[in-house]
Amino acid sequence: MSKFQGLDALQGLDAVASADPSTLRAVAVAVAGEAADHVRARRRELFGADPAAQVGAVRTKSTDTDPVTVADTESEDLIRRRLTHLRPGDGFLGEERGGDSAGGEHRVRWVVDPIDGTVNFVYGIPAFAVSVAAQVDGRSLAGAVVDVTTGDTYSAAVDEGATLTTADGAVAILRCTPVTDVGLALVATGFSYDAGRRARQGRLVAELLPRVRDIRRIGAAALDLCMVAAGRLDAHYEHGLNPWDWAAGALIAAEAGASVRLPTGFGADGELTVAVAPGIAGEFQALLTALGADAPIA
Repeated sequence: MSKFQGLDALQGLDAVASADPSTLRAVAVAVAGEAADHVRARRRELFGADPAAQVGAVRTKSTDTDPVTVADTESEDLIRRRLTHLRPGDGFLGEERGGDSAGGEHRVRWVVDPIDGTVNFVYGIPAFAVSVAAQVDGRSLAGAVVDVTTGDTYSAAVDEGATLTTADGAVAILRCTPVTDVGLALVATGFSYDAGRRARQGRLVAELLPRVRDIRRIGAAALDLCMVAAGRLDAHYEHGLNPWDWAAGALIAAEAGASVRLPTGFGADGELTVAVAPGIAGEFQALLTALGADAPIA
């Protein structure tokens, strides 16, 4: 599969009616890639040399530490327009503007994070992505996560494996690491914007840290999950992820061989999400259980 199948090329597919995972994957890759190009250009415009350009670019959502930018909403609107054009009968759920959360029984629903890692985007830390996934009845069938800074595209379709396509078009099949000792695992996690939940997550990290190789906090769950798939991390766990955080990345991790545990609801429920290399899956889950991490942190 090429890096980006252009949107015009997708017109030749039976994109409106088909729930074929390969077709959905092609749509996800193309739409996420176009949105990533937009986000990359807008960051230069919004946070370039002119401080005046930043005025009005950032506001907050759930707490004062939870930002959203005009680029987030622009990216989501772009994705929704493209999907409405290509697949007008599908459902949609986006982080910023919501949508058809149920999607309808047996109906394709697109689950979108227009910028995963908005804090990184605002600060210029090169770890933010666009995530687009196609689900039916809550199960991800296809998805793409585009690292905006590098242009790398992670993608997968159910039972078709996962790949990384670099900005220059090189394609690599993704596989998890062969690690077999949880004490040697490099583990990523993330934290809530709510201070109370963050404190409980911090206490869990303090208990986990002496039992693994080290902890990483990258700040973009979709990228964390893709890094598990690519063997750049051995595990990722986090409480309180929303569907748009994991819908594409968790599928990519699973198709790369990871053992994946998904929440049943939304982030407010505080449920646990896990993606872990298969050689330590049982040991890592047992460790989380022993530390009390199975319980939601709401």
